[in-house]
This record gives sequence, C-alpha cells and structure tokens, in this order.
Amino acid sequence: MKKALTAALTTALVVGAASTTFAAANPFSDVPMDHWAYDAVAQLADDGIVEGYGDGTYRGQTEITRYEMAQMVAKAMAKEDQVNAQQKAMIDRLAAEFSEELNNLGVRVANLESRIDNVNWTGKLNYTYEREKVDGFPAGTSNTLLFRLEPTATVNDHWKVKARLDASWDAKDDKGLDGDDKSRVQLKRAYAMGHYGITEIKAGLMPYTSEQTVVFDDTFTGFGVTVGKDQKLEATLLAGRDAGDNVRGINLNWRPTESLRLAGEYYSQSDLTGNRNIWGVGGTYTFSETANLSAGYWKNTNQDNNDLNRAYNVEFNYKGAEKENARSFGLFVAYRHLGAAVAVNQGFDAAVTGAKGWEIGGDYTFAKNVVGTLKYFDGKGIPAPNTKVNKFYGSLDYFF
Repeated sequence: MKKALTAALTTALVVGAASTTFAAANPFSDVPMDHWAYDAVAQLADDGIVEGYGDGTYRGQTEITRYEMAQMVAKAMAKEDQVNAQQKAMIDRLAAEFSEELNNLGVRVANLESRIDNVNWTGKLNYTYEREKVDGFPAGTSNTLLFRLEPTATVNDHWKVKARLDASWDAKDDKGLDGDDKSRVQLKRAYAMGHYGITEIKAGLMPYTSEQTVVFDDTFTGFGVTVGKDQKLEATLLAGRDAGDNVRGINLNWRPTESLRLAGEYYSQSDLTGNRNIWGVGGTYTFSETANLSAGYWKNTNQDNNDLNRAYNVEFNYKGAEKENARSFGLFVAYRHLGAAVAVNQGFDAAVTGAKGWEIGGDYTFAKNVVGTLKYFDGKGIPAPNTKVNKFYGSLDYFF
C-alpha cells in the first residue's frame, strides 16, 4: 500500500506539475554559476523544457532538491519528441547524473546506459520496385534490396560523429548493383557534427539538401555551418565537392509565425562543362497538424532563359506515416517542373529530372517500424512536350 501511494504521489508530481517558464539569464535564482549543470539547466529552462518552482528559485543545495531535480528531468524526458539534438544531449546528461533519484522516484528509464552510450546504431532494410517509361523507349524496371546501417558516436558534449553504410542488391538479376555476384558495403556518409549554442557545424562526407529537395538531395565532401539553428532566422553556408564538381551555397530560412516558413537559397556548381548559378525561393504554410502546402521557384541564371533552366514545385501534404505508430498514413499530390539544368540531383522518388507533370502518392505504417510507400508520376518531357514520361515507385521499409 505504501509503495502504491508513493508511486501515485510521484506520478502526480512528475506528470501533473504546473508548467512555468523562466527568464533566460538566470532561470533559477539560487543555482550557483559554478555548478556543472548550470548551463544545461539555464538553456533547457529558457527553451521551456525544464520547469522549476513558481517563485523563480531552484533550491539546489539539499538532497531533496536532487529529487525535485529528478522530477523536472523526468518531465523533460517526456518531451524528447519535441526537442532538437542539442537539447536531447543535455537531457541525457542530466538523466545520467540523476539516474538514482529517477529510479527511487519510480520513474522507469529503460536501459538508461544505452541512452548515453558512445555509439548508437539505427538502420533499415528496404525493398524498392521502380518502373519508368519514356515514349519511344522500352520501359525500364529495377528491383533493389538495400540494407543500411547508420551509427552515431558521441565524442563529447559538443561533438558527434555520424556515418552511413549501404549494402545494395539487384533482386532482379540476383547480383550486386555493380554487377558482381556479391553485394559490397559502401561508405555513403562519414562526418563530424558539432553544436555550440545555436550554431551547428558539419565537416566530412556529409548530406546536404536544398529547399524542398528540388536542386539537391545528395552527399558531398566539404563543410557546412548553420547559424541560428532552430531559431526564427536560420542561415546555412556550405562548400565542398560532389563527384568532382565544386559546390558552394547559402540557404536562409525565416519563420515569421508558427504556421509559415519562407526560404531563399543560392548555389554555385562548376565542372568541366561550365558553371551553374542557381537561385531559388520557396516556403511552406502549415494549415493544421495534418495538412501543409509547399511551393517554390528556381532558376539557373548562367544559361539561356528556357524551360531547362527553370524549376518549380507545388505540393500538398495530408498527414504522414509515422513509423512508430501502426495504421498511421499520409497522402500527397504535387505538380513538379524539373528542368535538367536546375534539378541537378533532386530528391523525389517518382518525379523525373527533365520532365514536368503530376506526382501523387502515399505511405502507410502496417506495423510498428514497417512502412510501405507508393508513388506515381505522369508528365511530359522538357523541352519535348509531346514526349510522355511516367514512373511508378513502390517501397517497403523495416526500420530498427
């Protein structure tokens, strides 16, 4: 009975406590500046994740305060799906410090040690079927089996190292994608990522993605710096090489309201055939938790003014499959114009570079971590409007 009453009181304290946000300069007035957790507490309190007492104090000098701290950490842990990577690292460190108190309070922390382990592994097994048909040519099909591992290693409070390893198999010909009898593991990403306040730094073989993935959704060797990470105004600078091509770019994101995000970007790409100077503008308006509309326009200003040097994209999304939630689903419809001189390495599964038309699709979570996707593109060639182009894309993912 005593244990049950204690558990009930603990649950009420942890889950039901009123939420109060404090000033950024010193959210808990009696936390000493030289306390090891001061910076983490101050930042999380400023972000509205860690909560204190109604009088603006934290009272951090007695044993009971450690229990009170554990209550606040537990509430922060409950909000982990709302935090960014830097905030999660802070919560993990505080959870490790107060793990004993969390256990004594009856808050179950599943495999707490694994949360702060130096290396975390995620990945997926993916099967993809594609069929593309262009007027005047036989239809091309592919059946691909992909096994992917993505390790993340924690170096210290500021730095992590990330990688991606892919092993692909052509299920149609029962061979590796390079024609060998055995599939080979390829290193697709290997980069360091650091966080200092609202600044994020990446360096190495790293991913980079343009607005709405119209220009790039690729990997290159170089570095990128984001200033204002997750703030209303966010700027990213990048420079490097992609398959021998020099790439430089800047992307600006502005969030004037919770519903509206606006973006502007510029990319310069040079290779043996010449230079591309691509600028674009775009944005997303979120109507509700279940619906949003994205649109944008891009142009290559270094070449003639024709459809090959332009791209635009309009897409409406409804919901979206969540891999953790069985029976969740998403639908979308989009019109895409992807000129070949602008959509250099676009990230759409069914839409084809050098074509314009409609793409529709959806995804569905059959069971936890099992997601199926279907997409179809129906369009015409650029600049050959009499040439019909269509593509079917289907995939099944097992995440772990």
